[in-house]
Amino acid sequence: MKGSLPRRGLLAAALAALVAPRPAAADGASLRAEGNGVRLVLPGAAGGPWRLLAEARPQRLVLSLPRHGWQGPRVLSGIAPVRSLRWDERASRLYIDLTRPVGAPDIGREGGALVLSIQPGTPAAFARLAGPGRPIATGQGAPRPVVVLDPGHGGKDPGAIGATGTQEKRIVLAAAQEMRRRLEAGGRCRVAMTRTRDVFVPLGSRVEFARRQRATLFVSVHADSAPGARGASVYTLSETASDALSAALARRENAADAAGGLNLPPVPADVQRILLSLVRQETRQGSVRLANMTVGALRPRVPLLPNTHRQAAFAVLKAPDIPSMLVEIGFLSSRQDEAQLKQPRHRAVVATALASAIEDYLERPGLGVTSVG
Repeated sequence: MKGSLPRRGLLAAALAALVAPRPAAADGASLRAEGNGVRLVLPGAAGGPWRLLAEARPQRLVLSLPRHGWQGPRVLSGIAPVRSLRWDERASRLYIDLTRPVGAPDIGREGGALVLSIQPGTPAAFARLAGPGRPIATGQGAPRPVVVLDPGHGGKDPGAIGATGTQEKRIVLAAAQEMRRRLEAGGRCRVAMTRTRDVFVPLGSRVEFARRQRATLFVSVHADSAPGARGASVYTLSETASDALSAALARRENAADAAGGLNLPPVPADVQRILLSLVRQETRQGSVRLANMTVGALRPRVPLLPNTHRQAAFAVLKAPDIPSMLVEIGFLSSRQDEAQLKQPRHRAVVATALASAIEDYLERPGLGVTSVG
């Protein structure tokens, strides 16, 4: 039958399943016989940092996994030369107790899994592995995603100016720096900023900066001016504005309009157009998910503009391959918003909400499609 294995292949697979040693497992972790030794597979462990040591007394290997969550039994029976596996939750370490000396394990990865091949070795070789303070091997895991924070305006462009003289460029830089501190403390991502001081950065350069950083997300922070408006709001890209206020804000911000190009494969022009359309569609869906999570995080903490998630053609949101949003953390044209935004405590509340939404998106990038206004 088309698409199926030949009968001989099916029989061989069934026989292999019957005679293979039963694995010791916890939450997907498995230990199987491999030659004279064992093969240890730890799903998810390759995505974070790890460090492997050998200890002589007692005779064991110690694998440190500071970001690994072990959900199964804390103690597992072993297969020689491994006596047992013991997970220490407090230290985030896996103790691999041995029945005899082993050689340096071969270490690899299969997808997100860390794989150790442990084979018997000589006492002398193991003694060298267990030298004081010398790790057998270390790894940093997959690189953390990059989030680019974009404090609006700067330098010769002060942005909006409040009734008491508060400049938008200073407020949003302080808020973005607080967001950076919160995100870096969480350890879920790396953070880059389009500006870290009072300098002017053209809109097109901000987008290009994010693309050079291979950013996973782009978040532009503003505190604009709009008569009668008060409260935080979130904007994603649309060529047709969702309302007059969004259209006016986009016109105000768009001093430049450069989206940058994609490095598409060398295919015919009509295929390139299809690929670009698909990329843009996925990017906009990601932007909407991020915006929805942001509104949900802001809602219990700070005043919000009605219909909080809006859309307009902001040039700074036009990277075709990076989910992006622009957040108005308040309006300096509102005396109430201006008074709050001048307070470090209020900016910290806003920064915490925005950071939590970003971390939620990074943990669950496929959720949150339903619009929340």
